[in-house]
Amino acid sequence: MTSGTALSAPAGSPSVDAPAPAAHVVLAATVRSIERLSPSFVRIAFGGEGFDQVGPEGAALDQRIKLVIPGPGRSFPLHLIRPDSWYAAWLALPEGERGQVRTYTVRSVLGEGADRRVIVDFVLHEPSGPAGAFAASAKVGDVVGMLAPRRGREDEFGGIEFRPGAARRLWFTADETAVPALASILESLPPDADGWAVAEVPNAADVRHLDTPAGLRVDWLVRASQPRGRATIEAVRARCGLHVQVVDPALATPVERPEEEVWETAIFSSSGEVVGDRAAARGVGPDETYAWVAGDSDTVKAIRRILVGEVGMARHHVAFMGYWKVGTAQA
Repeated sequence: MTSGTALSAPAGSPSVDAPAPAAHVVLAATVRSIERLSPSFVRIAFGGEGFDQVGPEGAALDQRIKLVIPGPGRSFPLHLIRPDSWYAAWLALPEGERGQVRTYTVRSVLGEGADRRVIVDFVLHEPSGPAGAFAASAKVGDVVGMLAPRRGREDEFGGIEFRPGAARRLWFTADETAVPALASILESLPPDADGWAVAEVPNAADVRHLDTPAGLRVDWLVRASQPRGRATIEAVRARCGLHVQVVDPALATPVERPEEEVWETAIFSSSGEVVGDRAAARGVGPDETYAWVAGDSDTVKAIRRILVGEVGMARHHVAFMGYWKVGTAQA
């Protein structure tokens, strides 16, 4: 399908415009290179036919994409590659042939034309899910499915939640699943941005250098044998001048439905509440603070209570994103 062209019509007939292409592309993504970054991270570059159409333009920020991971010993069903019907075609497959759909953030998009690549940093952990198992054993030439924004139409596709408005003072918290997005965001910031970021990772060898403005400090926290999220929550409380409480993040928030997601930005809340609108998101002023919080749901909920409930930050000044929940497979 050719974008933006007119279909031919008999002489004397009115011209018929081709339907506008979807705001996303669905591609067979071939592994082009693999790099083991640290004990917990492996970087995979994907490319192939049609990747010249893939966005985003400029910084990837926290752009989300979906990967279709084939089951062991199976190949990606190429007949699914139709943006307007891939999901229905995928659901119509026998369950054993579908593989698994997983959401990831883009670390970067590099190159042009046939050399264009989408870079994804995978977290390796135990027990490993389908995507982690794929990343741990991937070989150059392996193929997965990829649903990604069409180049130049990222706003229509969605998947970017970092919307700081004019704020120059920024706060970030991330666990290992959010470190790739954090790194992409920090690299995109203007030189006059200042603030603080905390990144919690499983091992000391996972700590890496990130390019940041001179006024933005990054604190790496090594979890080791501590409960997940404890160090991050304690660091946030201390930074806010609050009494540091040694807590289990899973017990730090009110009881909620197990299936409840934690996702709230300036214009959306998974709770169904109206938080604001795009005008409110743009309304964060240069002298105000904007926070971006991503990682496991229990830790994100605890930090939400601190920043909004105890410190009193305006809800539309914070993006809270539960990328995953302990014990639950994330699509």
